[in-house]
Amino acid sequence: MDAGRFDAGVYSRRLAAAAAAATAAGLAGLVITPGYDLRYLIGSRAQTFERFTALVLPARGRPTLVVPRLELAAFTDSVVTELELPVRDWVDADDPYRLVAAVLDGPEIAVTDSMPALHLLPLAGVLGVLPLLATGVLGRLRMVKDASEIDTLRRAGAAIDRVHARVPQFLAPGRTEAEVAADIAETIIAEGHSEVAFIIVGSGPHSADPHHQCSDRRLQRGDLVVVDIGGVCEPGYHSDSTRTYSIGTPDPQVVQHYSVLQRAQRAAVDMVRPGVTAHQVDAAARDVLAQAGLGEYFIHRTGHGIGLSVHEDPYIVAGNDLPLAAGMVFSVEPGIYLPGQWGARIEDIVVVTDEGAISLNHRPHELVVVPA
Repeated sequence: MDAGRFDAGVYSRRLAAAAAAATAAGLAGLVITPGYDLRYLIGSRAQTFERFTALVLPARGRPTLVVPRLELAAFTDSVVTELELPVRDWVDADDPYRLVAAVLDGPEIAVTDSMPALHLLPLAGVLGVLPLLATGVLGRLRMVKDASEIDTLRRAGAAIDRVHARVPQFLAPGRTEAEVAADIAETIIAEGHSEVAFIIVGSGPHSADPHHQCSDRRLQRGDLVVVDIGGVCEPGYHSDSTRTYSIGTPDPQVVQHYSVLQRAQRAAVDMVRPGVTAHQVDAAARDVLAQAGLGEYFIHRTGHGIGLSVHEDPYIVAGNDLPLAAGMVFSVEPGIYLPGQWGARIEDIVVVTDEGAISLNHRPHELVVVPA
């Protein structure tokens, strides 16, 4: 496996599956501009510029790359050459949208949701119809991870666990959240990630803000500190795990509420198995908190899918009746947030198996007490 992508056979199978899904949806094909969908299909990290670049995947026939001649080199890290995919390059005097139409057997196509309007509107003009979104076609493929993806996500989970194991040494009264975050960033790379995806260090009242990042606030004795961190492991898959720390002995009420949060997270993980809906997993966590009178303090969904993007389908949220299937990978991360006071969250990434859920994170769920 190349460090930046999987073996070519992985992408060959994905292309075939995407073409079959397009056929089943009654489409003439898919048009995929740079973004996560393109990276999923051919391993390319090319970026979108003002010149049109796309993989044109007909329901029947060979996938074809339409790309500006001056940007051909951007695809040397993909499987285009290895799979011998046809390339139709163009220069500024050409109309790339007509090249797309020439590859397709009909105008009924779907496009990736990251296609800029700059390209969507001219493409629609050539086709004579506004394309559909390919999310419904590619979403199911990307939601169910193959063995190579799960192995990578397992490596990512182990790497972020090693980071959390070192977090207590960074937490001390007087240090700022930003200083802690800087130490964590170095550790994310040192423990096996290729890049930092995000870092949340929320201390004291900031711990009650789920999407707080970090600030110049100094840690104090008695603070709860929510540390939600993630990085990227090659070829491009994310880790994401949250643990909550206490600077010194926590208040007894905090300990009581936190024990409820532990039960809620456990109940949601225990609910995971094929056929159960995303809604039911969310409800399992929410019900435990509601029964303890803490339901109003859980203000976000229970989880999100993860892979090439840190947030992707399936979303574990009320009202999502999508049945889970083996191979889906997502977070389970209920939280409690008392505005202006304190907050706590526990997050693991889990894989759906035929028997239930396997967690990719293995750090203890207990409130971690750091000596003050």
